[in-house]
Amino acid sequence: MMENDPFSRWLGIEVLEAGAGSSRLSMRVREEMLNGFGIAHGAIAFALADSALAFASNGHGNHALSIDCTINHLIPVKEGEVLVATARQQTHGKSHGLYLVEVHNASGGLVAMFKGMVYLKASSWK
Repeated sequence: MMENDPFSRWLGIEVLEAGAGSSRLSMRVREEMLNGFGIAHGAIAFALADSALAFASNGHGNHALSIDCTINHLIPVKEGEVLVATARQQTHGKSHGLYLVEVHNASGGLVAMFKGMVYLKASSWK
């Protein structure tokens, strides 16, 4: 998937683990990811979590498309911090799946909680 994902590559995401229903991704926050207050723009944690959702939900072998996502930002993130997003499948039905993604900083602080619902297509990646 990463080969066909220029946005995740631009973010500098590294896939630590990816499989059917779960994934762990990491990335370092760069200066161009900061907002006017000198902290990471909220879209950065969202994008990392969204990529973790994609790797976990597509790990079953069929196309999965996000249809609803929400995030709660819990603590600010500074330049240079490494974030790790862990996605875990909560449900996987015939046409929909629900995932929770936790985003932590290197010291273990919970940066954000993300919930994503995906639509599961019949078409496979193979």
